[in-house]
Amino acid sequence: MGLFDRLRGEDDPRVAFIGVDGVPYSLLAENPEAFPNVAALADEGSAGEISSIVPPESSACWPALTTGVNPGSTGVYGFQDREVGTYETYVPMGQDVQATRIWDRVTDAGRQATVLNVPVTFPPQRNVQRMVSGFLSPDLESASHPESVGDELASSGYRIDVDPKLGHDDDKTDFIEDAHETLDARFDAFAHYVQEDDWDLFMGVFMTTDRVNHFLFEDYERDGEYADAFFEFYRAVDEYVGRLRDMLPDDVTLIVASDHGFTTLDYEVHCNQWLAEEGWLSYRTDDPEELDDIADETRAYSFIPGRFYLNLEGREPRGSVSPDDYEQVRDELAELLRSLEGPDGTPVVDRVVEKETAFRGDHDEIAPDLVAIPTKGFDLKSGFSGEGPVFDTGPRNGMHSFDDTSLYVDDPDVEIDDVDLFDIAPTILDLMDVDYRRGDFDGASLV
Repeated sequence: MGLFDRLRGEDDPRVAFIGVDGVPYSLLAENPEAFPNVAALADEGSAGEISSIVPPESSACWPALTTGVNPGSTGVYGFQDREVGTYETYVPMGQDVQATRIWDRVTDAGRQATVLNVPVTFPPQRNVQRMVSGFLSPDLESASHPESVGDELASSGYRIDVDPKLGHDDDKTDFIEDAHETLDARFDAFAHYVQEDDWDLFMGVFMTTDRVNHFLFEDYERDGEYADAFFEFYRAVDEYVGRLRDMLPDDVTLIVASDHGFTTLDYEVHCNQWLAEEGWLSYRTDDPEELDDIADETRAYSFIPGRFYLNLEGREPRGSVSPDDYEQVRDELAELLRSLEGPDGTPVVDRVVEKETAFRGDHDEIAPDLVAIPTKGFDLKSGFSGEGPVFDTGPRNGMHSFDDTSLYVDDPDVEIDDVDLFDIAPTILDLMDVDYRRGDFDGASLV
């Protein structure tokens, strides 16, 4: 028995979690010949499609997955949120997550946690064994704890993220090359620290999968120009999952999961422009740029993805909707959303979720009043430009979906049926024999 075994406790079971951001279960399950390592994980363990959260946006999903609670408790609803009582907005970072992270529970139990490239974790926490923050981190040096980890990764070519601007080019060659280089460096880092074998919980996220999906997913689904390149990239992902699985000691259970699904994007829907055309939103300036530019008579505004807020008296500084009229006005907006049709007559919105259905907790005061879950193909955008079409196209051809989220657990006794992101955190703790209170999570253990 080695030193790390004695420090860790040789009888304590461990978990390695590998995140594959935005990878749909259907992609992996329907192509077992192309992805034999993931197929083997499904055959020898448990696998299934799970649901994401409302809204299915990475900035909200990863805090929910790593805490086991909804945005009303995490306080993070998307890439952009609104300050309470103002029209000021901000981009939520790691310190804005108000619920207890899974690695904090592990650390509090006297165990060790290595956390690499999980989105919305900047700045890195100092109370864990090691952490390299992911998406939204400005640079590797400031994203790393301890400092020696950043130095080590810098020398091996590690990078926080792919360059998404390369995906805007019609020729995707440079983007695909950059995606592979980012993926390769991420695997090298994961492999290095997996083999250190000094942790109880290892959490690492491949986010490049989400980036590739945004720019190549239509090519996959509709056999486009870059369909072969798409599969080549995912074969590399599959190979790396298999190699990491082979590196793990017998006392470690591997979990592979995504935070949301993906589908082809046909139209970007500019929701604030739609609200303006419907008479719900106007601006107090001829050149609007931000939320604070909305006029006093505005009744509603939107943030991505598909979050709608009433301009409510007493909550918003210049609210126009009386609290007495809240339910009536919200119902009117919900019905208007349900009736919205795309250029070909297809309903844009699959369903509308009310605030109280999706969100609960100490931080629900900034929750959207409605969330529109779009029909596949319609990506709900926002922005406050005050001009342009409602329906448009851009460089992206893939969009997030609420369904078709992936979960694989290297344990045949785990049952994956009617599962969502909230179930992952308690499952990890059960697999590690870390105690928690049943009411701590919005989900339940699958063990």
